[in-house]
Amino acid sequence: MTYRVCFVCTGNICRSPMAEFVFRTRVAEAGLEDLVEVDSAGTGGWHEGEGADPRTVAVLRENGYGAEHTARQFDPSWFRGLDLVVALDAGHLRALRRLAPTERDAEKVRLLRSYDPAAGDDLDVPDPYYGGPEGFDACLEMVEAASHGLLAAVREQVEGRAA
Repeated sequence: MTYRVCFVCTGNICRSPMAEFVFRTRVAEAGLEDLVEVDSAGTGGWHEGEGADPRTVAVLRENGYGAEHTARQFDPSWFRGLDLVVALDAGHLRALRRLAPTERDAEKVRLLRSYDPAAGDDLDVPDPYYGGPEGFDACLEMVEAASHGLLAAVREQVEGRAA
């Protein structure tokens, strides 16, 4: 049974595709690509059908990640098929929990940086869209740092299903 993870930010062109590609790489490195499906979406549809922000693509490629992406808007009906919905900031967390059709679905929503013990109380990944390239680099660092803890949590869930 496939474990499904969806990363969500505002427009699905910066933070969530970055998290998707980083985590997909971690899943492949762990040999779990046949057991874990990774994708992303936005809380809004402003960029639906567009590719990722060129600055996101650049930072991903510079760091050895894939970057082929088409933005889409999160649909509440997806909760049914998802095991984990990973929000990139507290605003996304609140929006997704409001969209959740059931309490069980709302419990599937977590903040990405909650998987990074070094994050402390600052669990938002800041939106780099209105800034320069350094914001995209910082975003990637935060995503990479959290991806290790997220992978451990997902691995535990996947192995628990197999037991």
